[in-house]
Amino acid sequence: MRHAIFALIRKDLLLETRGREAFSAMTVFAIMSIVMLNFALRLRADDMRLLAPGVLWVTLVFAGTLGLSRSMAVEQLNMAIEGILLAPHDRALLFIGKAITNIIFMLAMAAVAWPITAILFDERLFTWGVLLAIVIGIIGYAAAGTLIAAMAISTRSREVFLPILLFPLVLPMVIAAVLVTAGFVDHADFAEFSAWLGMLIAFAIIFWAAGALFFDVIVEG
Repeated sequence: MRHAIFALIRKDLLLETRGREAFSAMTVFAIMSIVMLNFALRLRADDMRLLAPGVLWVTLVFAGTLGLSRSMAVEQLNMAIEGILLAPHDRALLFIGKAITNIIFMLAMAAVAWPITAILFDERLFTWGVLLAIVIGIIGYAAAGTLIAAMAISTRSREVFLPILLFPLVLPMVIAAVLVTAGFVDHADFAEFSAWLGMLIAFAIIFWAAGALFFDVIVEG
């Protein structure tokens, strides 16, 4: 089982190393979004620090969508998805492999977006608590995004179909992530945002379980 997952991850990382399409697009989009939001919001906001958690997560979600769309679209080239589905392994392994790859890409993108957001908005973003929120949020977002991307892979307008379905679905997670991030940034009492952290963790668990259970049905459909 582990060999099948590692093989899928290795394949995706090798393709990205050769083409540099997903990570480059995500990173450039993230940087440009942060810079534009910085200039746009600075004209009206009295305290830019209050906006830092929201700007960070909006950037991560929007930029991450580019990578999610690319991760499944690449399997359509030369009908590669058909060959992967014929492999004698549980289809859930395909979901796990693709989701882990998306996590790697998003974490790499976040490693660029996080410090830029901190420099332009609020240096207090550099805390272990914010890092924890980023990692948990990305794990959950990648699971939900991989599942929805698999649904969109067979549609002609998958680039439009993916965000239309994904954004309303992950809205509660984004709200929880912003509030948890803000709690760590402001050094608030943990009890004030612990429920939101629990919601963030629950979101990740639910969608990883849903992906493992229903991915087979989705790709076959």
